[in-house]
Amino acid sequence: MVSTFWWQTYRKISEMNTHESDPFEPKRPRLQLAIKEEDGFETKENNSQDEEYFRSYADISIHEEMLSDVVRTNAYRYAILKNYEKIRGKTVADIGAGTGILSVFCVHAGAKKVFAIEASSMAEQTESLVEENKLSNRITVINKKTEDVAFPEKLDAIVSEWMGYCLLYESMLQSVIDTRDKWLKKEGLMFPATATLYIAAYNDDEYDARLNIWNEFKSMYKVSMESMKKCAKKCISRNVSVRCVPPMSIMSHGQTVCSIDLKTVTLQELHNIKKQFKLECFGQSTIHGFITWFTVTFPGDITLSTSPYSEDTHWGQTIFYLEEPFDVDQGTLITGEFSLCPNNYKSRFLDININYRVNNGPETKKYYFMNDCIT
Repeated sequence: MVSTFWWQTYRKISEMNTHESDPFEPKRPRLQLAIKEEDGFETKENNSQDEEYFRSYADISIHEEMLSDVVRTNAYRYAILKNYEKIRGKTVADIGAGTGILSVFCVHAGAKKVFAIEASSMAEQTESLVEENKLSNRITVINKKTEDVAFPEKLDAIVSEWMGYCLLYESMLQSVIDTRDKWLKKEGLMFPATATLYIAAYNDDEYDARLNIWNEFKSMYKVSMESMKKCAKKCISRNVSVRCVPPMSIMSHGQTVCSIDLKTVTLQELHNIKKQFKLECFGQSTIHGFITWFTVTFPGDITLSTSPYSEDTHWGQTIFYLEEPFDVDQGTLITGEFSLCPNNYKSRFLDININYRVNNGPETKKYYFMNDCIT
């Protein structure tokens, strides 16, 4: 589940709550209240972010984007209907229900009762959709955060479309885990059941054109602007980018960064994702950054993939540009470490560190604050 609108509505608040710093470094949010780790990093800053997050999901454009992603929506529909024998006569929670379409799919699969949990004011429209489809006796819409819901019985299954850019952006999975731990039966099902994040080397064939435009300005305006290239490189590498890239831009095999079992993963594990990687380049090229994508699997061996080798989805792929691209040949080895965790002050944002070496050369370290300034 990804909110484009959220970036725009939250950006002004983010800028108001940051210190002035190096203009080429990601702005880090100002600490407003001491972090309480035992409460899962709950702070005044996080509570304010949650309010903006849920407010953004009341906007219809987000739901238009997600429902228009037929790869995403049909994967959930197929997974739910294929598992009808396990859902028929059962009690299901749909966490982050949005319009409620996944709840309706569960009823189509024979669910006895579905609790559609939607914390935003979109819940009013969810209720209307349930009534429109004459399913009020099977689907109960609850306008609360899932952490605050007291279900009348244990759950047989949890359905949720919680994935964000780079898999964990928006940190919705934490809410799903909270409900799982409190309410899911021991033999209960998770939809999806597993999730895997991958990393690979990336070449951008438009990168040079973005820099060379500063040369073209000289002929256009008779003013030399060559010195702006250094600034442009820093700005490009400062923010995380999201888009669908062609397979030819992938310069190595994807390597697993993390594999998540939704029945067993803990919050502590999500707060400390760290993995060594070794990427062997395909051929002569320039590496402009690293790229990530993810897959999720459902019971019954059904897979939803955001790989550049698969059909496009609204998640696209996530690109981490380097300030200094480097050339590689066939077999060049890029080794390093990728780490990811929720930002302590704004937990729906991510802190990402990528440390790497090229053919055992000197180590380069790069930090990315994956906030609302995604390009």
